[in-house]
Amino acid sequence: MAKGTGLGDNCYVGGYDISGDVGELSRIGGGPALLPVTGIDKSAFERLGGKRDGGLAFSSFFNDEALFEHVALSPLPTADVLVSYYRGTTLGNRAASCIAKQVNYDPDRGDDGALVFSVEALANSFGLEWGTMLTAGTKTDTGAANGTGVDGDLSGSSGSTSFGLQAYLHVMSFTGTDATIKLQESSDDASGDAYADVTGGGFTQVSSAPVTERIATGAALTVEQWLRAITTTSAGFSEMTFAVMVVRNIATPVF
Repeated sequence: MAKGTGLGDNCYVGGYDISGDVGELSRIGGGPALLPVTGIDKSAFERLGGKRDGGLAFSSFFNDEALFEHVALSPLPTADVLVSYYRGTTLGNRAASCIAKQVNYDPDRGDDGALVFSVEALANSFGLEWGTMLTAGTKTDTGAANGTGVDGDLSGSSGSTSFGLQAYLHVMSFTGTDATIKLQESSDDASGDAYADVTGGGFTQVSSAPVTERIATGAALTVEQWLRAITTTSAGFSEMTFAVMVVRNIATPVF
């Protein structure tokens, strides 16, 4: 990948694709909270890394049609909500997700007539995580299907990693009885090594929408170089629109 712009980006909240209603994202942030520990004998600040934190903040335009921003944001749930930023809609692009508390939905009506809402989502338990898109933005399957493999080689020499992964799912719409979305891995994109299920890489069976989920494998799991998201079903479905991103750990994760 090379330098790029923020054109064509997507934003998903709680299984809703509100990309067309979001005007800007003013914060996509994470990392440890900084703890000041400056001694009186120092002339510069000393700090230690504290608890992991993160969040997203954005502004949205008012849209009260079904499945758009007002329906997604106005309930201000007390439960956790999954908020995701997808850098464009190309398979393998970067994305960031956060299990968060949505803390506001504050309108501002300008003297020019514009009605814009400010929204902030603050991380809960896991901080903000950057990863890789296993769907090209959203993906629509009309039955069980195999996704396209994404090369996860981060080192340039050995594509496998040894510290497990996390993955995030938004399901925007669903018609049918059931579907299951899961991750599969291969060392060579099935050139000689067939794709097989990632241990602990299956999401909960889907029977309605919108739904979201975060999953995590074991922290010592070896993950092969190539990953893909596939859909399976036992009783059938005719349409499911969803988005998946994966975070491949390059060190032991601590939450």
